[in-house]
Amino acid sequence: MKFLSIEESNATHLESLIFLAAEMKSTRGAHLNQPLAGQTWAIIFTKASTRTRVSFEVGIRELGGNVMFLSKNDIQLGRGEPIKDTARVLGRMVHGAVIRTFAQQDVIDFYNYSGIPTINALTDEEHPCQIMADLLTIREKLGTWEGKKIVFIGDGDNNMSRSWMWAAKHLGFEFVVAAPESCMPPQDFMDRLNAPNVTLTTDPAEAAKGAHVINTDVWLSMGQEGQAEKEALFGDYQVNEELLSNCDDKHIVLHCLPAYREKEITEVVLEKHADTIFQQAENRLHAQKAILAALVK
Repeated sequence: MKFLSIEESNATHLESLIFLAAEMKSTRGAHLNQPLAGQTWAIIFTKASTRTRVSFEVGIRELGGNVMFLSKNDIQLGRGEPIKDTARVLGRMVHGAVIRTFAQQDVIDFYNYSGIPTINALTDEEHPCQIMADLLTIREKLGTWEGKKIVFIGDGDNNMSRSWMWAAKHLGFEFVVAAPESCMPPQDFMDRLNAPNVTLTTDPAEAAKGAHVINTDVWLSMGQEGQAEKEALFGDYQVNEELLSNCDDKHIVLHCLPAYREKEITEVVLEKHADTIFQQAENRLHAQKAILAALVK
């Protein structure tokens, strides 16, 4: 009844969701099953969104459900009501919730106090729905993630890099994070992860050698805007043609968007790989429909 993190998942669960997402994509517009029929879901966002909001609203409706969007200014959370009180109210009125917020503990508390299916649509700790879309894209483009080298270039201690590390632990592919030393995940996280197939390096060119997938994200996550000192650390961590020359000949480039051209990725590289990157964005819809359907079986 919950999808809150990649960390708490496992290989069987992740693979089943990817296969269901592929099926959802192939049968879009002709679903025989409407698992959310008669249900109303709340989408509760305290962070801005384009792809996440649109994909969830469309997905819930395509699965037969009704949806209401609630920003923090629409409900009492914006005035300081505890998440557990909001959860206990909504749990008596709606059938499920999709939450995009800052603290991971907030989505955990919402699930525990509401008693309804709950999905993490992004926190500072993880971005699990994005990872599912990315895995679906890799499956479509490369056939499998097995035996592939997947590299993340940028902030090694953000929600995307951490979610990818947990996915690598569960699914077994080689995963490399290339980041400035001060932007690496802390040792206690790496100890908890305990994944020998995940490595860290400060050398992006070395990380990219033979890579099948190059993954990047904005250098400054939401809430970090304006941190010029941190942004200055990433000058050597741009995804550009020189970096990609180290990759496998059939590599792909992923970006979870929005992209800041000429910062984490060049205009030339983004446009060259736009088909894959916007297929990745589209796959948010299909991956999230699979998550929704699996939660209400």
